[in-house]
Amino acid sequence: MIPQEIIRRKRDGETLSADEIQAFIAALAEGRLSEGQIGAFAMAVWFKGMGRDEVVALTMAMARSGDLLSWADIDRPIADKHSTGGVGDNVSLMLAPIAAACGLAVPMISGRGLGHTGGTLDKLESIPGYGITPDAALFRKVVKDVGCAIIGQTGALAPADGKLYAVRDVTATVDSIPLITASILSKKLAAGLETLVLDVKVGNGAFMASREDAERLATSLVEVANGAGVKTSALITDMNQPLADAVGNAVEIRNCLDFLAGRKTGTRLETVVLAFAADMLTSSGIASSLEDGERRAADALSSGRAAEIFGRMVHMLGGPADLLERPDAYLPLAPSIVPVVALQAGWLSACDAREIGMAVIDLGGGRQHPDDRIDHRVGFTDLLPLGTRVERGDLIGMVHAATEIGAEAAAAALQGNYNISDRAPALPAVISKRL
Repeated sequence: MIPQEIIRRKRDGETLSADEIQAFIAALAEGRLSEGQIGAFAMAVWFKGMGRDEVVALTMAMARSGDLLSWADIDRPIADKHSTGGVGDNVSLMLAPIAAACGLAVPMISGRGLGHTGGTLDKLESIPGYGITPDAALFRKVVKDVGCAIIGQTGALAPADGKLYAVRDVTATVDSIPLITASILSKKLAAGLETLVLDVKVGNGAFMASREDAERLATSLVEVANGAGVKTSALITDMNQPLADAVGNAVEIRNCLDFLAGRKTGTRLETVVLAFAADMLTSSGIASSLEDGERRAADALSSGRAAEIFGRMVHMLGGPADLLERPDAYLPLAPSIVPVVALQAGWLSACDAREIGMAVIDLGGGRQHPDDRIDHRVGFTDLLPLGTRVERGDLIGMVHAATEIGAEAAAAALQGNYNISDRAPALPAVISKRL
């Protein structure tokens, strides 16, 4: 196998065979490709695309580049959810323990931030001691004993995807449907899932800005996953504004704890979390309908069972046993926290969610290079949702920054990001379609 020949053929728009794709991915996993070759391959795919058979071959090759998990000893349906990435999207943190509280086993393999979007693993690393790469025995024990475990890719689980994932982040190849499909599903296939539900974001803060592109991605994911034997559905959700009222790492963990404590009811975030829980429970046969699934999920949340499971998961994976009771003792705080206020009265009518995500990167809360260190303290909180009526001087958010200068710059960026109009806006539904 000559890597540059495969790159050339894809660059020229030719169809790669399953054997060629398998050979290239095997070389990637074994460290026989340079970062330049990996980036060139990703860029060729970005420009020329892949046919369905190529995407299936790429997904299977990446899944088989390491271990394939089996959960035969767990007497629960094995289910998971994945998001294509958004801003203030911490759904997985609450959804996994809710689903576990309802009787599912959720071995959730998550990723780091890509581009302007936050990563579940980066958020969890805000928790002191939390181990995102446990050995296989501990991972299995947590899933079996607690019901869920949110971890990252180990060197033995879809290692080819981990290497490609890092390069995509810094080569402007994140928003390729074949690469997104293979990246998401390779981890899910390797994790031994029975059912999967996908959150495909659409809007100015998503990788798929148009409804047409989002539906193309959702269709690709559902077709490839079902073709590989995993019962899969997808919801298309709005990302024209941050989903949670916090964007960052430690601030989104605090947001998660507030949600599990019942302090985020009536929000867009709650709508999405309960909808995905209902879909997971219905697909797995635990709930008889989506309405039944949502009722079960809401009960797991209001009863405190989901919060208890989240706390147990954190502790078994190395975090503090009393995080839920004493978050201030463990989650880092930024030294400079400043308010952002409305400059005029009116309705918050629009914002650019992508730019809010980029502002978090500018604060140090994301990566511009694969080896960048993240400042887990920084971000935004108390963000008002679009459609809110404000008066001049009203708070529209808080900036958490490492320095006063950084806080001032981020506050100005956030302030200029929101449009305030004299009429209430017509906003898209937070969930627009199910496939």
